[in-house]
Amino acid sequence: MSKAVAKSHIKDFTQGNISKQLIVFAWPLFLSNLLQVVYNMVDMVIVGNELGKAGISSVSVGGDVSHLLTFIAMGFSSAGQVIIARLIGAKERDKIGTFVGTMSGFLMVCAILLSALGLIFQNQLLTLMNTPAEAYAGAASYSTICMVGLVFIYGYNIVSAIMRGMGDSKHPFIFISIAAILNLILDIVFVIGMDMGPGGAALATVISQAISFISCAIFLTKNSEQFDLNIKFQQFVKWDKDLLSELLKLGTPMAIKSAAIQFSKLFVNSWINSYGVAVSAFAGIANKISSIANLISNAMNTAGSTMVGQNIAAGEFGRVKKILKTLAVITLGVATVLSLIICIFPQQIFGLFITDGDADVLAIAGGYLPIAVLLFFGAALRAVMNALINGSGNHRINFVTAILDGIILRIGLAILFGLVLDMKHYGFWLGDAVAGFTPFWIGVVFYFTGLWKKGKKVADSKNA
Repeated sequence: MSKAVAKSHIKDFTQGNISKQLIVFAWPLFLSNLLQVVYNMVDMVIVGNELGKAGISSVSVGGDVSHLLTFIAMGFSSAGQVIIARLIGAKERDKIGTFVGTMSGFLMVCAILLSALGLIFQNQLLTLMNTPAEAYAGAASYSTICMVGLVFIYGYNIVSAIMRGMGDSKHPFIFISIAAILNLILDIVFVIGMDMGPGGAALATVISQAISFISCAIFLTKNSEQFDLNIKFQQFVKWDKDLLSELLKLGTPMAIKSAAIQFSKLFVNSWINSYGVAVSAFAGIANKISSIANLISNAMNTAGSTMVGQNIAAGEFGRVKKILKTLAVITLGVATVLSLIICIFPQQIFGLFITDGDADVLAIAGGYLPIAVLLFFGAALRAVMNALINGSGNHRINFVTAILDGIILRIGLAILFGLVLDMKHYGFWLGDAVAGFTPFWIGVVFYFTGLWKKGKKVADSKNA
């Protein structure tokens, strides 16, 4: 009886219609990503309309600084999702509970340490970012509150990765929906009603994330049998060495890639901020456009990684090729539609964030349009190959991608276009957009070498 119940929330992607599975699995992920972008945009729209370009700059810079600290959560939760998928594909579900305890305990310790480090070095980070004087106090307030609430961001990433690794994308969407609605309400209360400025926007975000994480964790605990989670409290504090080693091997390059990309963005935005508050304000808007570009990309990458991971572990290589083809059709189609929309309605889209008195910010938008198109197609193509690279569990290829994509090309191209070719802030944005194609080219080589077929089983666990 319990065995039958335990299977209800776990999806087997090694058989069945690939297109249907991919769309059904990715659709809630897309909506989840959309809601995250929406409630981050709500902060910027409300603050921008209340406080003008200085307020937008505060949220943009403060968000960049606090987001830098999420690199471990992003990298290791993505690795954890892939490892869970591989355990399912290899018919080793008895190890899932032990692995979840190990991953959760490790990441929560990381969250506490990074939160402390962020608060200690906050002023240095804001200075390195060339934060405009008009936005410094607001950025400090925003980043401080986000750093204090970092543990909730890590917690939500953990529980979401667990469910996504098992093929459940519906429930993470439900809980992020709660956060989005609550964030909107609290933004209105704190920023408009109580006049708390950028700090109020950050507080609204942290509270909504905390409630989302707690709700998600309670649901996962109450439905542990349906997720095959035979887990004990001691597994959160006494970590399994073999499974931790597997997590570190796969998660470290993913975390390095996330950190490197965030670091390069800080580098780029630091130079951009030096061009004045109008450019700094538009950088916040450009970040939101980049987030939109990543909406379908991240959803397809996440869904594809789980599906590819299961099928490689099961030896279903033909299905892997079909998954990649389906991913390409969907992501490139969406990139085309988004490009047409932003090129036809640029004033209406960028005008959402800008008050009538900030025409200098809106004037920057015209030169940014071709860069936005590059962002859309770069995101589409890297989603396909990131699904293969991540799903294969190949930590070496992940590491190469991290260094090239995150540091060498992003910073190198930004310097080339922005400083050497003197394209100024547009050059820095262009370098970042062109570097976004790096995972695609690495993935193409990886695919044709056939090395992705050599994915190993997850290490044996002594405590399983």
